[in-house]
Amino acid sequence: MIDHGKKNLLGVLVDAVDYEAAASKVLTAARNREGFAATALAVHGVMTAHLRRAFRYQVNHMDLVVPDGQPVRWGLNLLYKTGLEHRVYGPELMLRLCEQAAEEGLAIYLLGSRNEVVEKLSARLRERFPRLIVAGASASDFRPATSGEQAQAAAAIQESGACLTFVGLGCPRQEKWAYDYHQQLSMPIIAVGAAFDIHAGFLPQASPTLQKSGLEWLHRLAQEPARLWKRYLLLNPYYLWLLFLQLTGLKKFNPANVSPPQEDHHYV
Repeated sequence: MIDHGKKNLLGVLVDAVDYEAAASKVLTAARNREGFAATALAVHGVMTAHLRRAFRYQVNHMDLVVPDGQPVRWGLNLLYKTGLEHRVYGPELMLRLCEQAAEEGLAIYLLGSRNEVVEKLSARLRERFPRLIVAGASASDFRPATSGEQAQAAAAIQESGACLTFVGLGCPRQEKWAYDYHQQLSMPIIAVGAAFDIHAGFLPQASPTLQKSGLEWLHRLAQEPARLWKRYLLLNPYYLWLLFLQLTGLKKFNPANVSPPQEDHHYV
Protein backbone atom coordinates (compact mmCIF):
# COMPACT_ATOMS: atom_id res chain seq x y z
CA MET A 1 0.00 0.00 0.00
CA ILE A 2 1.39 3.40 -1.02
CA ASP A 3 0.16 6.60 0.58
CA HIS A 4 2.45 9.62 0.50
CA GLY A 5 -0.33 12.04 1.36
CA LYS A 6 -1.39 15.12 -0.58
CA LYS A 7 1.09 16.71 -2.97
CA ASN A 8 0.99 20.12 -4.63
CA LEU A 9 0.61 19.70 -8.40
CA LEU A 10 0.18 23.11 -10.06
CA GLY A 11 -1.54 24.33 -6.89
CA VAL A 12 -3.91 21.37 -6.84
CA LEU A 13 -3.61 18.92 -3.94
CA VAL A 14 -3.46 15.38 -5.34
CA ASP A 15 -3.04 12.28 -3.18
CA ALA A 16 -0.01 10.19 -4.06
CA VAL A 17 -1.71 6.85 -3.46
CA ASP A 18 -2.18 3.49 -5.11
CA TYR A 19 -5.43 1.56 -5.56
CA GLU A 20 -5.12 -0.25 -2.24
CA ALA A 21 -4.66 2.93 -0.21
CA ALA A 22 -7.40 4.78 -2.05
CA ALA A 23 -9.92 1.96 -1.61
CA SER A 24 -9.00 1.58 2.05
CA LYS A 25 -9.73 5.25 2.76
CA VAL A 26 -13.10 5.16 1.02
CA LEU A 27 -14.22 1.88 2.59
CA THR A 28 -13.18 2.96 6.08
CA ALA A 29 -15.38 6.03 5.75
CA ALA A 30 -18.23 3.89 4.39
CA ARG A 31 -18.03 1.47 7.32
CA ASN A 32 -17.95 4.33 9.82
CA ARG A 33 -20.72 6.33 8.09
CA GLU A 34 -18.42 9.32 7.77
CA GLY A 35 -18.74 12.13 5.25
CA PHE A 36 -15.98 11.71 2.68
CA ALA A 37 -15.50 13.40 -0.70
CA ALA A 38 -13.32 11.74 -3.33
CA THR A 39 -12.55 12.21 -7.00
CA ALA A 40 -10.27 10.82 -9.70
CA LEU A 41 -8.58 13.62 -11.64
CA ALA A 42 -6.89 13.35 -15.01
CA VAL A 43 -5.15 16.31 -16.68
CA HIS A 44 -8.45 17.99 -17.54
CA GLY A 45 -9.56 17.96 -13.92
CA VAL A 46 -6.21 19.20 -12.62
CA MET A 47 -6.14 22.01 -15.17
CA THR A 48 -9.75 23.00 -14.47
CA ALA A 49 -8.86 23.30 -10.80
CA HIS A 50 -5.66 25.17 -11.63
CA LEU A 51 -7.51 27.72 -13.75
CA ARG A 52 -10.58 28.21 -11.51
CA ARG A 53 -9.84 29.40 -8.00
CA ALA A 54 -13.28 28.52 -6.58
CA PHE A 55 -13.14 25.02 -8.02
CA ARG A 56 -9.58 24.63 -6.77
CA TYR A 57 -10.86 25.49 -3.29
CA GLN A 58 -13.39 22.65 -3.49
CA VAL A 59 -10.92 20.11 -4.85
CA ASN A 60 -8.26 21.07 -2.31
CA HIS A 61 -10.77 20.54 0.50
CA MET A 62 -11.79 17.07 -0.66
CA ASP A 63 -10.68 14.08 1.37
CA LEU A 64 -9.20 12.12 -1.50
CA VAL A 65 -8.05 13.19 -4.98
CA VAL A 66 -6.46 10.29 -6.84
CA PRO A 67 -4.17 10.51 -9.91
CA ASP A 68 -6.53 9.21 -12.59
CA GLY A 69 -4.38 10.11 -15.61
CA GLN A 70 -0.90 8.84 -16.40
CA PRO A 71 0.46 12.40 -16.85
CA VAL A 72 -0.82 13.21 -13.36
CA ARG A 73 1.01 10.16 -11.99
CA TRP A 74 4.14 11.15 -13.92
CA GLY A 75 3.91 14.65 -12.44
CA LEU A 76 3.80 13.29 -8.89
CA ASN A 77 6.70 10.96 -9.56
CA LEU A 78 8.82 13.69 -11.15
CA LEU A 79 8.15 16.30 -8.50
CA TYR A 80 8.10 14.16 -5.37
CA LYS A 81 9.74 10.81 -6.22
CA THR A 82 6.58 9.04 -5.08
CA GLY A 83 7.35 5.84 -6.98
CA LEU A 84 3.77 5.30 -8.11
CA GLU A 85 3.82 2.42 -10.58
CA HIS A 86 0.23 2.82 -11.69
CA ARG A 87 -2.36 5.55 -11.90
CA VAL A 88 -5.58 5.18 -9.92
CA TYR A 89 -8.05 5.00 -12.79
CA GLY A 90 -11.56 6.06 -11.78
CA PRO A 91 -13.43 3.23 -13.59
CA GLU A 92 -11.08 0.61 -12.11
CA LEU A 93 -11.34 2.11 -8.62
CA MET A 94 -15.12 1.97 -8.92
CA LEU A 95 -15.02 -1.76 -9.70
CA ARG A 96 -12.68 -2.47 -6.80
CA LEU A 97 -14.92 -0.57 -4.42
CA CYS A 98 -18.02 -2.37 -5.71
CA GLU A 99 -16.33 -5.75 -5.30
CA GLN A 100 -15.46 -5.01 -1.69
CA ALA A 101 -18.85 -3.40 -1.00
CA ALA A 102 -20.53 -6.58 -2.25
CA GLU A 103 -18.43 -8.72 0.07
CA GLU A 104 -19.20 -6.53 3.09
CA GLY A 105 -22.85 -5.83 2.34
CA LEU A 106 -22.26 -2.10 1.88
CA ALA A 107 -25.04 -0.77 -0.36
CA ILE A 108 -24.19 1.72 -3.12
CA TYR A 109 -26.08 4.51 -4.87
CA LEU A 110 -25.57 5.69 -8.46
CA LEU A 111 -26.13 9.35 -9.36
CA GLY A 112 -25.65 10.90 -12.79
CA SER A 113 -25.60 10.35 -16.53
CA ARG A 114 -28.72 9.42 -18.53
CA ASN A 115 -31.56 7.06 -17.62
CA GLU A 116 -30.50 4.36 -20.06
CA VAL A 117 -26.90 4.53 -18.82
CA VAL A 118 -27.80 4.33 -15.13
CA GLU A 119 -30.21 1.44 -15.71
CA LYS A 120 -27.67 -0.53 -17.73
CA LEU A 121 -24.88 0.26 -15.27
CA SER A 122 -26.95 -0.94 -12.33
CA ALA A 123 -27.79 -4.19 -14.13
CA ARG A 124 -24.21 -4.84 -15.21
CA LEU A 125 -22.80 -4.20 -11.74
CA ARG A 126 -25.30 -6.63 -10.21
CA GLU A 127 -24.40 -9.18 -12.86
CA ARG A 128 -20.69 -8.79 -12.20
CA PHE A 129 -21.06 -8.72 -8.41
CA PRO A 130 -24.18 -10.80 -7.56
CA ARG A 131 -24.06 -9.84 -3.88
CA LEU A 132 -23.82 -6.12 -4.57
CA ILE A 133 -26.72 -4.08 -3.18
CA VAL A 134 -27.66 -1.15 -5.44
CA ALA A 135 -29.83 0.82 -3.04
CA GLY A 136 -30.90 3.32 -5.67
CA ALA A 137 -30.02 5.07 -8.91
CA SER A 138 -30.89 8.50 -10.29
CA ALA A 139 -30.12 9.94 -13.71
CA SER A 140 -29.35 13.62 -14.23
CA ASP A 141 -31.08 16.27 -16.33
CA PHE A 142 -27.79 18.22 -16.33
CA ARG A 143 -29.53 21.48 -15.49
CA PRO A 144 -29.29 23.80 -12.50
CA ALA A 145 -31.44 22.50 -9.66
CA THR A 146 -33.72 24.42 -7.33
CA SER A 147 -33.03 24.24 -3.61
CA GLY A 148 -36.02 21.93 -3.26
CA GLU A 149 -34.69 19.56 -5.91
CA GLN A 150 -31.27 19.56 -4.25
CA ALA A 151 -32.81 18.62 -0.92
CA GLN A 152 -34.94 15.94 -2.58
CA ALA A 153 -31.95 14.37 -4.30
CA ALA A 154 -29.95 14.27 -1.07
CA ALA A 155 -32.91 12.88 0.88
CA ALA A 156 -33.42 10.08 -1.67
CA ILE A 157 -29.82 8.97 -1.23
CA GLN A 158 -29.93 9.24 2.55
CA GLU A 159 -33.16 7.28 2.81
CA SER A 160 -32.02 4.57 0.40
CA GLY A 161 -29.76 2.97 2.97
CA ALA A 162 -26.67 3.39 0.79
CA CYS A 163 -23.24 3.42 2.41
CA LEU A 164 -21.42 5.03 -0.51
CA THR A 165 -22.46 6.98 -3.58
CA PHE A 166 -20.86 7.09 -7.01
CA VAL A 167 -21.40 10.32 -8.96
CA GLY A 168 -21.04 10.57 -12.73
CA LEU A 169 -21.92 14.15 -13.65
CA GLY A 170 -18.70 15.04 -15.46
CA CYS A 171 -15.97 17.40 -14.29
CA PRO A 172 -16.39 19.88 -12.59
CA ARG A 173 -20.07 19.29 -11.71
CA GLN A 174 -19.44 15.94 -10.02
CA GLU A 175 -16.64 17.28 -7.82
CA LYS A 176 -18.80 20.22 -6.73
CA TRP A 177 -21.64 17.84 -5.86
CA ALA A 178 -19.34 15.55 -3.88
CA TYR A 179 -17.82 18.46 -1.99
CA ASP A 180 -21.19 20.04 -1.18
CA TYR A 181 -23.02 16.93 -0.01
CA HIS A 182 -20.50 14.54 1.55
CA GLN A 183 -20.99 15.81 5.11
CA GLN A 184 -24.75 16.06 4.79
CA LEU A 185 -25.00 12.45 3.61
CA SER A 186 -22.47 11.02 6.10
CA MET A 187 -20.98 8.64 3.53
CA PRO A 188 -18.27 8.61 0.88
CA ILE A 189 -19.22 10.31 -2.38
CA ILE A 190 -16.89 9.29 -5.18
CA ALA A 191 -16.81 11.25 -8.44
CA VAL A 192 -15.90 8.80 -11.20
CA GLY A 193 -16.91 10.60 -14.41
CA ALA A 194 -16.79 8.42 -17.52
CA ALA A 195 -16.93 5.22 -15.44
CA PHE A 196 -20.72 5.24 -15.75
CA ASP A 197 -20.68 5.19 -19.55
CA ILE A 198 -17.75 2.77 -19.70
CA HIS A 199 -19.17 0.14 -17.36
CA ALA A 200 -22.65 0.50 -18.86
CA GLY A 201 -21.17 -0.33 -22.27
CA PHE A 202 -21.87 3.04 -23.92
CA LEU A 203 -18.25 4.20 -24.11
CA PRO A 204 -15.47 1.86 -25.30
CA GLN A 205 -12.27 1.89 -23.28
CA ALA A 206 -8.90 2.65 -24.81
CA SER A 207 -6.55 -0.27 -25.35
CA PRO A 208 -4.20 -1.18 -22.47
CA THR A 209 -1.28 0.04 -24.58
CA LEU A 210 -2.77 3.51 -25.02
CA GLN A 211 -3.72 3.65 -21.34
CA LYS A 212 -0.24 2.73 -20.11
CA SER A 213 1.48 5.13 -22.50
CA GLY A 214 -0.64 8.08 -21.43
CA LEU A 215 -2.30 8.34 -24.82
CA GLU A 216 -5.84 7.48 -23.76
CA TRP A 217 -6.77 11.05 -24.69
CA LEU A 218 -6.21 10.19 -28.36
CA HIS A 219 -8.83 7.46 -28.07
CA ARG A 220 -11.30 9.86 -26.42
CA LEU A 221 -10.55 12.59 -28.96
CA ALA A 222 -11.23 10.23 -31.86
CA GLN A 223 -14.62 9.38 -30.34
CA GLU A 224 -15.78 12.94 -29.64
CA PRO A 225 -13.56 15.37 -31.57
CA ALA A 226 -16.03 18.27 -31.66
CA ARG A 227 -16.52 18.24 -27.90
CA LEU A 228 -13.05 17.34 -26.69
CA TRP A 229 -10.55 18.95 -29.06
CA LYS A 230 -10.03 22.05 -26.92
CA ARG A 231 -9.66 19.96 -23.76
CA TYR A 232 -6.87 17.83 -25.14
CA LEU A 233 -5.12 19.92 -27.79
CA LEU A 234 -4.93 23.05 -25.63
CA LEU A 235 -4.92 21.89 -22.02
CA ASN A 236 -2.53 18.95 -22.38
CA PRO A 237 0.42 21.01 -23.73
CA TYR A 238 -0.33 23.75 -21.18
CA TYR A 239 -0.22 21.18 -18.39
CA LEU A 240 3.19 19.93 -19.54
CA TRP A 241 4.51 23.50 -19.72
CA LEU A 242 3.31 24.32 -16.20
CA LEU A 243 4.70 21.02 -14.91
CA PHE A 244 8.07 21.97 -16.40
CA LEU A 245 7.93 25.37 -14.65
CA GLN A 246 7.15 23.74 -11.30
CA LEU A 247 9.79 21.04 -11.76
CA THR A 248 12.51 23.57 -12.54
CA GLY A 249 11.42 25.97 -9.81
CA LEU A 250 10.73 28.74 -12.31
CA LYS A 251 7.22 29.12 -10.94
CA LYS A 252 5.62 28.42 -7.59
CA PHE A 253 2.03 27.26 -7.22
CA ASN A 254 0.39 27.96 -3.88
CA PRO A 255 -2.48 25.58 -2.97
CA ALA A 256 -3.77 28.19 -0.52
CA ASN A 257 -4.32 30.68 -3.35
CA VAL A 258 -8.01 29.85 -3.68
CA SER A 259 -11.39 31.53 -3.48
CA PRO A 260 -14.25 29.97 -1.49
CA PRO A 261 -17.19 29.41 -3.86
CA GLN A 262 -20.02 31.89 -3.71
CA GLU A 263 -23.47 31.16 -5.08
CA ASP A 264 -23.07 28.13 -7.26
CA HIS A 265 -25.29 26.00 -9.46
CA HIS A 266 -26.07 22.49 -8.30
CA TYR A 267 -27.20 19.98 -10.88
CA VAL A 268 -29.83 17.27 -11.02
